[in-house]
Parts: sequence; C-alpha cells; structure tokens
Amino acid sequence: MKTYQPSDIRNFAIVGHASSGKTMLSECMLACGGVVNRLGSIQAGSTVSDYSEAEQKRQISISAALLHLEWQGKKFNFIDTPGYQDFISEALGALRVCDMAVVVVHAVDGLGVGTGTVWNYATQFEIPKFFVINGADREHVDFDKTLGQLKERFGDKVFPLTVPVNAGPGFNQVLDAMRGNVMTFATDGMGKFTEDAGSGDLAEKAKALHQQLIEKVAESDDALLERFFDKGTLSEEEVRSALHTAFQKQAIIPVFVTAASNNVGVARVMDFIAKYGASASEKPVVKGMNNNDQEVAIAVTRAEPVLYVFKTVSEAHVGDLSFFRMYSGTVVVGKDLYNTSKKATERIGQVFQLNGKNRESVPQLTAGELGAVVKLKSTHTGNTLAAPGLDAILPVVVYPKPNIHAALRLKSKGEEDKIAVGLAALHSEDPTFIYHVDSELHQTVMSGQGELHLQVVSERLKSRYKVDFDLIEPKIPFRETIKTKGDSKYRHKKQTGGAGQFAEVWMRLEPKPRNTGLEFTESLVGQNVDRVFVPSVQKGVNSAATEGVIAGYRVVDVLVEFYDGKMHPVDSKDIAFQIAGKEAFREAFLKARPCLLEPIYQIEVRIPDDYMGAVIGDLSSRRGKIQGMDSESGFQIVKAMVPQKELYQYGTVLRSLTGGRGVHKEDFDHYEEMPAEMEKKVIEEAKKAKEHKAEE
Repeated sequence: MKTYQPSDIRNFAIVGHASSGKTMLSECMLACGGVVNRLGSIQAGSTVSDYSEAEQKRQISISAALLHLEWQGKKFNFIDTPGYQDFISEALGALRVCDMAVVVVHAVDGLGVGTGTVWNYATQFEIPKFFVINGADREHVDFDKTLGQLKERFGDKVFPLTVPVNAGPGFNQVLDAMRGNVMTFATDGMGKFTEDAGSGDLAEKAKALHQQLIEKVAESDDALLERFFDKGTLSEEEVRSALHTAFQKQAIIPVFVTAASNNVGVARVMDFIAKYGASASEKPVVKGMNNNDQEVAIAVTRAEPVLYVFKTVSEAHVGDLSFFRMYSGTVVVGKDLYNTSKKATERIGQVFQLNGKNRESVPQLTAGELGAVVKLKSTHTGNTLAAPGLDAILPVVVYPKPNIHAALRLKSKGEEDKIAVGLAALHSEDPTFIYHVDSELHQTVMSGQGELHLQVVSERLKSRYKVDFDLIEPKIPFRETIKTKGDSKYRHKKQTGGAGQFAEVWMRLEPKPRNTGLEFTESLVGQNVDRVFVPSVQKGVNSAATEGVIAGYRVVDVLVEFYDGKMHPVDSKDIAFQIAGKEAFREAFLKARPCLLEPIYQIEVRIPDDYMGAVIGDLSSRRGKIQGMDSESGFQIVKAMVPQKELYQYGTVLRSLTGGRGVHKEDFDHYEEMPAEMEKKVIEEAKKAKEHKAEE
C-alpha cells in the first residue's frame, strides 16, 4: 500500500443539482484512472457509485459514494453525492470533509435550485469551488448561455478553462485556455485525447482564450498585475504558479466543459485537480473544542490520530460502516481510539478504502485520507475519534430541518419494539431523517426532506426489520380555548356502594392572551373548602385541559379561578374534588364560547421566476397569507403564513408545480383561531372517532 503525503492528497466532493451528470462524471474519472476498463451506465445500473438496489431501481443517486484513484502522482479521494434535495445530508457530509467542491451544471438545463444550495454550503465550509458544465453532447446546448448564468449568479471571477468547439451531438473537441490548444477526445469512453494548435479561427480563439486567462490571473494579485502592465504578459511559469493561489482565494472560479456520457473533457478536469486543486495540507490546522468548551487546534502534522465520522451505513450481517476523514496522525488496525463525542473507547477493526461497494482492506490510513471502518459500537455520524487522552471534538454539520411529515400506522400489533429500533438506527445513519412519538396525538411521526426521502427510509425500515406499515397523514395538534368568560358550580355526590364522596366546586374561567398557557388560581375565603383540596381541584382541571373538552385537544390560554365551594366533614376527599374540579372546568368551558386554534407555519419558498404565479395561486388556495417577496439571482423567494393542515405533502406539490426546481422550508410560528366551517368539521370528526373507539 502506497502512503501519500497530505500535500499529494486531493479530497473533493462532486455536487450539483439532480440529473446534472455527477455519477457519470465520477465513472469517467475512474475510467481515466484505470479503476474500471469500461464505462458503466445509469440505465444498466452498472456504475460504481450507484450500487444499491434502490439506486438502480430508481436510476438516481441516493447515498454518497466514496471513490479513489491515482492521477499524475496524486491521490484522489472523491465523493459522488446525490443531487435531489431529499438527500442533502449526503452532500453536506461530503462537503464537510473535503477540501474542494466540483459543482456540476447541466449544459442544457443550466442552473437549478440545487446548484445554489450546494454552492452556499461549500462557501460555509470555506472550501474552493469550480464548475463543470456537463452534457455538451446534448441537443440544444448553448454553452455561452449557461456560462452567462454562472457569471450572473457567481460574478465575473467565473472563467472557462475549457470551452466546446463542436457542442451538440458528436461533441469531442475543446479549446483549452491553459495550453492554448485544441483537445480532441476519443469517444470510446476512456478519456484519451490528442492536442494541436488548431488552425484558422480555432487557433485565434485558442490564443485569445489563453490571453484572457493570463489577464485573469494577473488581476488576482497586485504584484502580478504590476508585472503584467510592465511586460504586457506573464510567463507560463508565473501563470501556472499563480493559478493555484487564485483558485484557493476564489479570485478565479474555473469552468470546464464535459460530456460524461462518453468521457470527453474529463481528463482535463482531473489534470487541473492534480496540479492546481486544494490539497489535504491546504488548511494545516483545524479547530475543535474540548469537553470544557475550550478551543483545540489539530495540526495535520500532529502525531496523535484525530478523525471525524461524516457518514454511517448499517449493513445486514456486517454492522455499521463508518466513513471518516483523517485530520492528523495515523489510524491503525487493532488500536484503540476514544470517541470524544460519546466518551467511549472504540477498537479499530478492519479499515477500508472504497470504490463504491468495492472494499480494499488496508492496515492503516494517514492524515488527509478518507476511508471507512466497520463495527464501531458507539460511534455515529458527526462523532470525533481521537487518541486516548486527547480531548478534541471537531465541528459537526448543522443539517436543514425536515419539511415533509407522515405518520406511521402498523398493520399488525406487536411490532412496536422492532419499529423503535429501526427508526433509531436509520436516524443515526441519516441525521436529516427525524422521528418522534407524539404522546398527545398517539402517533409516531416520520419527517424528512421530501416524499422520496420518506419512501426510501420506509423501504429500508421494512426490508431490514421485517415490519409492515402504511404512511398516513399526521394528525394536527389543534388547541382548544375560549372567547369569553364562563362559570360553573358543580356538585359531585356519590352515596351508594361503599364510602361516600362529596365535593362542590365553584369556578370561573376567562380568556388569556395567546401563547400564555393555562393558569390556575384560587381565591377561597372562609372555611367552606379546606385548602388541602386545592391541589385536588387543580389536578382535575389539568386532566380536563389535557383531554380537551370540545374535540379532544389540549386547552390553552385560559385563566381558571377556583373561588368557592362546599365540602362534607366525612365524605369529602381528594378523588371527589378531582372529579368536581374536572367537571366544573368542563361546564364553565362550554359556557365561555369555546373555539379551536390551529397551528400556523411560516414558510419560505424558493422558485425560478417563471413559476411565480402558479406558486402564489397554490398558496392562496391553501389559505396562505403572503408576507413578502424577494428576488435573488434569478430566483424568487416567497414568504407566507400557512396553516399546518394545508401543508401535508406541500413539498411534493411544489416540485410538481415547478418541474422539480422549487424548494421550501417551514417553521412553526403561532396558533390562531380556525374558520368556523373547518372548526365544525374537525369537531364532528373528533366525535365520530370517539364513538368508534367506544364501540371497539
């Protein structure tokens, strides 16, 4: 096994909008590097990256795939990530541990919502990015238009290092700005090319492109710019040495053109990564925290091993496979490391380098490397492992909140424990999948990034844990409250069958401001009721408020005053005052013009300009109230308040309305009174459900 210095390691994530060609670009790189001897295809399910049954069935990437090869003496560790927003956690984990991002853009479709999303995340992680415009062999390709979109969105620093000569079907030639030549690629899928100076207009265009690159590089550095003005040009050596720095600072954002369907242009992308791309030593120190919230610096030259787990996969009969990045030291098979996040010791078993599902067992991995280890007992995504005695926790990824929800309904009883184990395991694999058991509504609710996300999670849950269930619409946590004052004098009396019970409670209710909850007070005077029974009355009130009065939902924003009552010297006891308190509350509540409140969510929708009318019309049909609109780089951002009841599967509808280009996020904002007609319907449904349950 060859050991690489951090300066010779290139870790990069291949990211971008869905269906832009990331997986085939990865396949082309493997072919160029000699890892595969022929290109696989998405349609045949034969690519190295998309190896799971679910990916081959749907012909899309679902999980990030770790790949590696050697190119020009450099070690490439790269991660092919899904483009669908449903699986954004995979791209986030990859960007967290990589040193640069290759952002793939479709040559015909241009920028998608996902393009901006991954760009923004890569910027947050402070790693340099460059673009690959892929699919230049398609019909209706307009390279200049797509390049213009990139410049409009990301600025004039965007500069093409290769441009197509014959874009469209048959595409096989590019002008190369670095060499000032024409590259002609074989179309057998192996990425080989020849180069020449071209002739006529091609020679002039190649020369002009090379001169533009020299000027662009000169603009990235004041000293170079001065030298350029003095001499009128820069030497090839000056251009090459400055390009790396300019890329790191993002003073230049390179663009390459490719056709990954037959491996045209990809080798020049790889040449750039090897010669000018960010290495694992680009950031010699990363900062973490210890368990005392003190900053800890982890240098790549540090002898003690420190690694970060960015992805966990549970595999049948094998156990968890943990993907990691080495930030310092060496991880060695058979040695112990300490999980500083969970405070647990882990024994390192087998260590692997991966190409998709293909594993190569290695005795160790050094600083800068990406790899995987199996059967860690307590370690999950986001955990840090370090040498025993070294207290350091590396920063974790903050994942987006889920925006689609479904309740899980078991088809047979007795599988609750299996479901609980499965849900916990799937969440540890994918932090953007969240679930909670709602004790109030008696439902287990699964939440994800989209309908497809929940479908994939459900399939995994069913196949791995042998359970069967349906996904249904979650119940809405409505609330009950009152509009006016109400009062009650309730007497509870039981004289038959054993010891008697007696309690009389006089109670007043009045509305409180929204979001102030239920408040219980007592204003007893005299000796009509012993103060020892006040907690009993309060307990009865709380019970009634939890159960609800008109539709079975929790009561909020009500002031309860227990102001008088009566008791019996023998028959008054705790249970009697609990019952009287509960019933007095219910009677007073029904006299105080009760009503239902519904949860209102604030949503933010990001859509291309063309879909503005359709999206706003749909929001209005959902009782949405538009709060404002902004524009950003060709996209419109609509903010609105929408009742939760109207948001079920909204993400799916939005994507349908916008051809898959619209995304949204949602957050609970407040409760407000329901329209009378809808309230009546909810109350009737609650009564029917109660009657049905009583009959069972």
